[in-house]
Amino acid sequence: MSDIREAPAPDDRSLRADCGNCFALCCVALPFAKSADFAADKEAGKPCRNLRDDFRCGTHATLREKGFAGCTVYDCFGAGQKVSQVTFGGRSWREDPATARQMFEVFPVMRQLHELLRYLAEVLSLPRARPVHRDARRLLGRTERLTESAPEAILELDVVALRQDVNAVLLRASELVRAGRGGRGKERRGANLMGARLRGADLNGANLRGACLIAADLRDADLRFADLIGADLRDANLCGADLTGAVFLTRLQVDAARGDGRTRLPEGLSRPGHWAR
Repeated sequence: MSDIREAPAPDDRSLRADCGNCFALCCVALPFAKSADFAADKEAGKPCRNLRDDFRCGTHATLREKGFAGCTVYDCFGAGQKVSQVTFGGRSWREDPATARQMFEVFPVMRQLHELLRYLAEVLSLPRARPVHRDARRLLGRTERLTESAPEAILELDVVALRQDVNAVLLRASELVRAGRGGRGKERRGANLMGARLRGADLNGANLRGACLIAADLRDADLRFADLIGADLRDANLCGADLTGAVFLTRLQVDAARGDGRTRLPEGLSRPGHWAR
């Protein structure tokens, strides 16, 4: 359908991770626990054992093989380069150790702000969500200004309140998109569908916000115009599934799932290299 989007899903470089302009903040600031996604434990603020002196990953090409699949599906939505190059003026935590703690605390807050920017930008690309475009633009501008704040101001932000304001617009946009197909579809918000057998299921226009779809069998499922914000798609089988027009689906979610050459994704999202052909 020609009216799925006015433009592709957000392609703004500021909302895409640019590791070359980041001081490897996700590899240092964030903690992770030994699990199926990570081969070892790491404390917050401690550099990953694979991090090199030039801020590059020493095992980037073999992360999955070496047990660090979690790294391959992480997305900072461009927050890393914003904190590195704008908030802290291009001076790294190695050059100025005194700023390290504050930089590491700012990063996860900035990541939340950039995630909100990504969703608001998507709302503006959806013709069916036009009734809320004005509110989306207002919140987009407000959030962008917050990302330009000083480190101390960023750490004092009430991100929860901002998320509530943004979520109201996202909910309305979702309703408009899903209703535009002739009905909102099934209500499965927050549903526990781990390992569910949903092969060929009709989930057209479904509300799957925050649903747990870990290892779910979604082969050949109809997920057109479904709302997938916050849905956990780790190891979900999307082979042959149709996600055309699905809203609020991110690269992080797609990378965490399994698919193949028959899987149809929303505009702006490409098939991960590890998917079957």
